[in-house]
Amino acid sequence: MDTAVAQPAPTTRTPPPAALGKLYLLRFAFATVWAALLFTTADRLGPLSGTLLVLYPLFDAACAVIDLRSTRTVGSAVTRLSVNIGLSVLTGIALAVTLASGIPAVLRVWGVWAVTAGITQLAVALVRRRMGGQWPMVASGAISTLAGVSFFLQAGKDGATLRNLAGYAFLGGVFFLVSALRLKPARRDT
Repeated sequence: MDTAVAQPAPTTRTPPPAALGKLYLLRFAFATVWAALLFTTADRLGPLSGTLLVLYPLFDAACAVIDLRSTRTVGSAVTRLSVNIGLSVLTGIALAVTLASGIPAVLRVWGVWAVTAGITQLAVALVRRRMGGQWPMVASGAISTLAGVSFFLQAGKDGATLRNLAGYAFLGGVFFLVSALRLKPARRDT
C-alpha cells in the first residue's frame, strides 16, 4: 500500500526580528545624518552633495544585501530584495552620470528610483507582515512612491532644489525606526 506524506510548502524564512531591528536602526541613523548633510548643501550640486546623492542608493543596496543574506531561503522576499539591490545599484550609477546635468536631471533619476524602491519596499513589507513591525514599512513604501512622482514633477519647475530629498530620507529613516521598535520578539521553540 502506497502512502503519500504531504510535505509542507516551502516558506520564505525572514531574518530574525533582532537582526532586522538592528538593520532598521542603522538605516534610521544613516538617513538622519545623510539628510542633515544634504540639507546644508541642497541649493547646488557640489562634491559633498554629489557624493551624498550617489551614496544613498548604494547604502540602500548594501542594506538589502545584508537583509538578503540573513533571509537565506528562496521566496518572495528574496526576489524582491534582489530587485531592490539591482535598482539601487543602477540608480547610484545613473546619479553619478547625471550629476553633471544639474539638479533637475538628478531629481528625475531620484524620482524614478523612489517610485520603484517604494513599490519594492511595499512588496517586501507585505510578505513580512506576520512578523510584525511592517506596517510602517508599508506606509513608507507607499509614501516613497508618491514622493518619487513629486520629485519627477518638481524637476520641471524653476528653482528646483534637493531639500525635499533630505526630508524624504529623514522621513524614511523615521519609518525604519518605528518599524524597528514594533518588530515582534523572536519566539523560542523549546
